[in-house]
Amino acid sequence: MGKKIELECISCHHRFHYEKPILECPVCGETILQAKYDLESLRRTGWGTKIRQRPPGLWRYYELLPLYNRANIVTMGEGGTPLLPAANLGVMLGMKYLYIKDERQGPTGSFKDRQASVAISVLKEMGAQEAVVASTGNVAIAYAAYAARAGIKLWAFVTSLVPGDKMREAAIYGAEVIKVTGTYDQTKVVAAQFARKKGLFVERGIKSIAAVESMKTLAFEIAEQLGWRAPDWYIQSVSGGMGPIGVAKGFKELVELGLIEKVPAIGVVQSAGCAPMVRAFKAGQGVATPVENPKTLIITLATGNPGRAYELIWDHVREYGGYMEEVSDQEAFEAMHILAKMDGMSVEPAAAVAFAGLFKMVRAGIIKPDDVVVVNASGHTFPVEKQILGDRWARDVDVSQVAEKVALPEEGLLSALEQIRESVHKVVIIEDNADAARLLGRILKARGDYEVHIAKGGREGIEMAHKVRPDLIITDLMMPDVDGFQVIDMLKADEKLEDVPIIVITAKELTVQERERLNRQITTLLQKGSFLDEELLQGIVDALSKS
Repeated sequence: MGKKIELECISCHHRFHYEKPILECPVCGETILQAKYDLESLRRTGWGTKIRQRPPGLWRYYELLPLYNRANIVTMGEGGTPLLPAANLGVMLGMKYLYIKDERQGPTGSFKDRQASVAISVLKEMGAQEAVVASTGNVAIAYAAYAARAGIKLWAFVTSLVPGDKMREAAIYGAEVIKVTGTYDQTKVVAAQFARKKGLFVERGIKSIAAVESMKTLAFEIAEQLGWRAPDWYIQSVSGGMGPIGVAKGFKELVELGLIEKVPAIGVVQSAGCAPMVRAFKAGQGVATPVENPKTLIITLATGNPGRAYELIWDHVREYGGYMEEVSDQEAFEAMHILAKMDGMSVEPAAAVAFAGLFKMVRAGIIKPDDVVVVNASGHTFPVEKQILGDRWARDVDVSQVAEKVALPEEGLLSALEQIRESVHKVVIIEDNADAARLLGRILKARGDYEVHIAKGGREGIEMAHKVRPDLIITDLMMPDVDGFQVIDMLKADEKLEDVPIIVITAKELTVQERERLNRQITTLLQKGSFLDEELLQGIVDALSKS
């Protein structure tokens, strides 16, 4: 039996046979159409079992992608990216089941390779010779690479604020790069006008069937990698919003196929300098107000007008749960640094926005310690070739009169640490959780020449403190033998140790009386699940300044 694909209008729900991408519903003129497949037939014939026998990669899910002929597939091994446990970051945040979907490992280093593979394959099936995209970087690079492989000429319109290295990377693949001096929303208008004038296909975000369908494969892979179950949360940084929309559709299809039992909550994170979705969500509004002048250095997320995408995500959050959060550029850059140091993953700033949002949602108690959470690490901080093209590799188009300048962020590292390295040499960590103790020790050793001693419980910690005579003590409160309160009391009762600064790190919800008791004896209190290494080091600085 041949493959059956239909399109359904999201407004009037008219269904009709899918032959090739069209611009609008023939009945009501709606521009957002969704691909529909014969899921019941796939369920009866054991589709979930069949795909397990196929090689990893995006196209193992061929039956649920909008292509009729496998001969038109344009692939470079995209998809099939690993789902990595974030062991160190999870310990730091107090999370048991934190995973990273490592999309940095695509052919061009971002999750947009999925989109390019499906979209360019569809264009090849249509017989297209040229195509147009508007991009803030990664889409232009991915589409340029896959278009080159398919023999399709690509016109890539990018805002002039996109890093030159990303523009150059697209140009290396042979794309005609058009640099537009203006916002990304203005760039999309220029690209659409150009495509209309030349009669070319133009990538249209959530209105592009192939692009949305490609993002479903993230959901398919995550569920399969988790043993055919859905996470409690899927978190992604967002510009236009197509990614979460496609991922949500994928999870819904898996529920219909009987492969998973639920659809996860969606966590949407935006840069504070361009966060129309977050602002609307927190105001309880179903329609987002566009941001006319985005003020963020993370240009890949600078979509000021999310349009209908926000409405679709809003509907999903209301039905299945979720949250939207904004983070500053500085918070994103700090998260980028933390992830690299904690779990050895270097991600692009746009991906770091998702992790900075995760930190905020954990601190606020929106995400619980036992939740299964997957974060999309959407792109890599990879270098690009800078020599072979020379200077003339892009054309300029100016559609604005004044380009607003954004100040560069200041370095986020703690310069104060340099001032205390001579004061602190020996540190005793009292922590019965081996992973947490190891992580604390690693944080300290990565920041200075500290002599770190680890005690596995309260009794051992007291003995070690007497033996080592440390300059600083870091202790947990909840320990099986001698708890932290008793440890602190005994240390403070010893005239040789009473002046040693103590930092308490605990997951315990303290009563008012417990806090008052600690305040008289310790220097700093940090809550597990809310502290990060910069804060820990600031606690050391504070402890020593008071000693």
